[in-house]
Amino acid sequence: MSVAYAILFYIALAIMVIGVARRVIMYAKAPAPLKIPTTPAPTTQTGVVMRMFREVVFFESLFKSTKWTWIFGWMFHMGLFAVLARHSRYFNSLMPAEIVGPLKYAAFAMIIGLVGLLIRRFAVDRVRYISSPSDFAMLFLLILIGVSGAMMTFVSHTDITMVTHFFHTLMWPFDGIGELPGDILVWVHLLLVASLMIIFPVSKLLHAPGVFFSPSRNQVDNPREQRHVSDWAKKLEQN
Repeated sequence: MSVAYAILFYIALAIMVIGVARRVIMYAKAPAPLKIPTTPAPTTQTGVVMRMFREVVFFESLFKSTKWTWIFGWMFHMGLFAVLARHSRYFNSLMPAEIVGPLKYAAFAMIIGLVGLLIRRFAVDRVRYISSPSDFAMLFLLILIGVSGAMMTFVSHTDITMVTHFFHTLMWPFDGIGELPGDILVWVHLLLVASLMIIFPVSKLLHAPGVFFSPSRNQVDNPREQRHVSDWAKKLEQN
């Protein structure tokens, strides 16, 4: 079982890395023929950087749009960030326990945020109308990942030492693959995580890197001061 999961994670990691890289390259090459920053927009590059920072960290535009969605969305994303930081101990044993320990409670913020976003999909008519089955599937998958992970921490404790050793051997497999604990929750949790990694490059979760390539967010509002010409148009002018 441990070898099967090791192979699964190698495949999932390859699919995720290659898939995300291809998408990012596609985003970077996509032409932006128009100057379309959402106003009020910054007029300097420094202002654009600050705007992107507020958007990525504080979800500024979502806060201005709908407070309830912002609350649940921000709870989920910040909880997820804290949970991922805590999981880094499986790859880096130097993480201090004083920092890693309290982060386990972030799982509750992550789960509450996801449940709130799921209820929103059902309860708000206009959101339910534009929701596809994949939207619900991704929310259910993330909720199951969060719940199974929280259960391993607060309900049925697993052997963290064995899990850490397993992932260390995945990074250095020349001496063999470590054993996973014989705990069904661990197997379910890791299977769900691997599934998410495989699905990630073809899901709406790609808004994570995609936000940095949004012309409505990353453009300087200076159409009068500087003529905007996309790269493909420059090549046409040269020819």
